[in-house]
Amino acid sequence: MREIAALTFVTVDGVMQAVRSPDEDRSGGFTSGGWATAYWDPVMEQVQKEAMAEPYDMLLGRKTYEMFSSHQDTSMNDGHVYVVSSGKLDPKWANTTFLSGDAVAEVAKLKNRDGPLLQIHGSWQLIQTLLAADLIDEFRLWIFPVIIGSGKRLFDSEVEITALKLVKSAPTGNGAVMSIYRKPN
Repeated sequence: MREIAALTFVTVDGVMQAVRSPDEDRSGGFTSGGWATAYWDPVMEQVQKEAMAEPYDMLLGRKTYEMFSSHQDTSMNDGHVYVVSSGKLDPKWANTTFLSGDAVAEVAKLKNRDGPLLQIHGSWQLIQTLLAADLIDEFRLWIFPVIIGSGKRLFDSEVEITALKLVKSAPTGNGAVMSIYRKPN
């Protein structure tokens, strides 16, 4: 059985929407996109070292897949890519499998197979769905020293109280902090 880790960049107040670009995700009238740009390089160095050095497969929602698929030359696509989507997509990575139908059932089946860690990158809606189904084992958070006030939050008001164990934490040197939390066994 494999585990699922959500690798997510969030503001201090929990917003994970439109990390890199003002136009990345304007849904809900969001106008604060690109809030992580000033902190990007040191954070990505730490992400590569701490969260992407070991083999993993990616688990993405449709919008994140479409955004990431332009990164053909990065280590992001060394493993298999699983995309949860209710619609048909053009496979831009050769090692891509599209999961359609009941997202929770499909991801639960995938989790029960042998293989490396499944890492969710971005994919806010997918994370919300898997949180509600209690399928995420680990949260790999990079918390940026920014407060936005509104936007898509990693944990919305519907999440049940869950105690997590901090397994690793380190600053980046520019104010962002890596915190890796696991659900207790």
